[in-house]
Amino acid sequence: MKIKIALAGMLVAGFVFPAVAQTTVETYYVVQDVKSKKCTIVDKKPASMTEYTYVSGDGVVYKTRTEAETAMKGVKICTTN
Repeated sequence: MKIKIALAGMLVAGFVFPAVAQTTVETYYVVQDVKSKKCTIVDKKPASMTEYTYVSGDGVVYKTRTEAETAMKGVKICTTN
């Protein structure tokens, strides 16, 4: 009986842990401030598109910050200070 309970617990854990891991994936966006024209990398999707515009297309998501930095370096419209 204890073996059945342990196996059922492992089965449930096998489905729950991958689902939890997928929800904690980090995402990055390259955006440009409308007023200052300065590009930045943000880890949350901008709520207001009146202050920011997407640099790499409409809502392109990068999985790592390094990937976003590389993409930002390739964009010519970004100004650096």
